[in-house]
Amino acid sequence: MPRYKLIIEYDGTPFSGWQIQDNAPTVQGAMEAAVKAICGEDVRVHGSGRTDAGVHALGQVAHCDIKKPFPPGRLRDGLNAHLRPHPIGVLSADIVADDFEARFSAKRRHYRYRITNHRANLALDIKRSWRVPRHLNTDAMDAAAKRLLGKHDFTTFRDTECQAKSPEKTLDQLDVIRDGDNVSILTSARSFLHSQVRSMVGSLVWVGEGRWSADDIAAALAARNRAACGPVAPPEGLYLVRVEY
Repeated sequence: MPRYKLIIEYDGTPFSGWQIQDNAPTVQGAMEAAVKAICGEDVRVHGSGRTDAGVHALGQVAHCDIKKPFPPGRLRDGLNAHLRPHPIGVLSADIVADDFEARFSAKRRHYRYRITNHRANLALDIKRSWRVPRHLNTDAMDAAAKRLLGKHDFTTFRDTECQAKSPEKTLDQLDVIRDGDNVSILTSARSFLHSQVRSMVGSLVWVGEGRWSADDIAAALAARNRAACGPVAPPEGLYLVRVEY
């Protein structure tokens, strides 16, 4: 039984996240319906991570086992045909070793958070960026971001319903970059806690607006208390960019 590795992009706006649910549309549910339409099998499509409702992906990775073998290109094209009109695209399909796991084989996950920093309403980026009308000091945000790098207890930046066994994570990258009115927050780690990225972004925006300093970010981290976190950034600005193996 061949194992297929899939690279998937999607607009998360109409979905209640990646993980399948009984009474809500999900990316995993759409993927599994497309697989069944092709091969007639009920197949679990395992993702590299559970993106939340409204979060997008440029390079989500998944794997599935299908009894009936397909040439990878044919599987990719067939899935795309059956996924329409969902805003999901299967970019590639490849046969991989039986021990490949989309989630557990991953070495690093890369995310980007998009902020549009101007007063005008969004036109082309509705539900694809967070509009912050007040000018952001991105140099201060980047300096504060560096206080979060390394291995820490990220309880402050962890959703109260997070199911991870430990709040400790090692953050490898957290950069704040401005290009005109567009602000990107780039982050990478082997894995993240539930809502960790959006929680860090919201707190960094407070730094950019002058409400907090880098010391406030460090104090919030050290508090190990969810109540010490700043606002949680909305999901529409967050993108899973790629997963390393």
